[in-house]
Amino acid sequence: MQYRRFGRTNLALSVVTLGGMRFPHGWEQPRTEVPTDMLEECCDSIERAFAAGINHIETAQGYGKSEHCYGRALNQELKIPRSSYFFMTKGGPRTGDDVKRSIEEQLAGLQMDHFDLYAWHGVNSPGTLRDILVKGGPIDVLKSYQEQGIIGSLGFSTHGGYRTICEAISTDLFDFVNLHWYYFWQRNWGAIQLAALHDMGVFIISPNDKGGNLFNPSELLRELTLPLTPIQFNARFCLQSPLVHTLSFGMHQPSHFDEMLGIFPVQSPLSDTDTRILSKLDARLDSDPYSRYLGYELEGDPSGINIQEVLRFRRLLKCYDMRAFGEYRYNMFSNNDWFGGAFATPENVAKVDLSNVPENVPLQGLLTETHNELFKPKK
Repeated sequence: MQYRRFGRTNLALSVVTLGGMRFPHGWEQPRTEVPTDMLEECCDSIERAFAAGINHIETAQGYGKSEHCYGRALNQELKIPRSSYFFMTKGGPRTGDDVKRSIEEQLAGLQMDHFDLYAWHGVNSPGTLRDILVKGGPIDVLKSYQEQGIIGSLGFSTHGGYRTICEAISTDLFDFVNLHWYYFWQRNWGAIQLAALHDMGVFIISPNDKGGNLFNPSELLRELTLPLTPIQFNARFCLQSPLVHTLSFGMHQPSHFDEMLGIFPVQSPLSDTDTRILSKLDARLDSDPYSRYLGYELEGDPSGINIQEVLRFRRLLKCYDMRAFGEYRYNMFSNNDWFGGAFATPENVAKVDLSNVPENVPLQGLLTETHNELFKPKK
């Protein structure tokens, strides 16, 4: 295992974090009751993670039973000293009073008296950022818990747009940021550089799932990343930069840990083997004439379509045969800010503002094509 300073938190975190979202029964109700097989799998994962040198666990109040499961596993079943690992959890309280209720519930569920790291969960839109920064609101109250030592370092987690992320970083109120960035989604690189200027810890969310459903890769992608697996290459790609400090891995089976260990040693710059893989992946972008255009400048387009993501799904389908990932993510679009975006239906495509689109890019046709390829009507 390798370790990196997590920005101004000054914690030396393992470059792989044990994520807590994917245990069986995790989303069943009631969230306070932990089934035996879930608890056993959690205990096994913790022991394997610590044996591999991982020293950081991450979960959230919004991850169903996860906090209660970790509380029992760490403190009752395994009786692991609290000082031997770092723990991050997250919550999305909307008011100052909500913060107090949430923190008390989370401390009780996790059977802890403090969190090393606490992230406001879901700074996904400018409106949400404004709401949580109001005087006497969530961030002010979380800061008071930080002053009491109940929260060590305060950060934010985001699935939002690039501008929102940079705006949140620029407040300088947060010690770390949890965001998306990996080989198949590099748009947030500027936000990572901005976080470095603020000496913030950088935590990469879901590199194996949101990063391309890499545990279920296409045959083409498997071939392109040999002798590594897609998960291993993507992790090395992320960790080649010292500005990235740790990646969340939702490992819950023995094989997951075996694959994770194949990441090491991480090298910066990339090794010759990794560079050859990168070159092969990059070369696939030439297999489609429009794959390099992702419409970054069209954030907030009046059509409501999440144009950047739709074009990304198209790229992954055309260049890497990643149909399963595209179908999975495209059909998750909703009208909330967690994964917001309208479908590229004829009605919505007609509303696209083409004034900033290069003349040689048939954007409306690309959006329609992707919708026809990936959309699955609900039965």
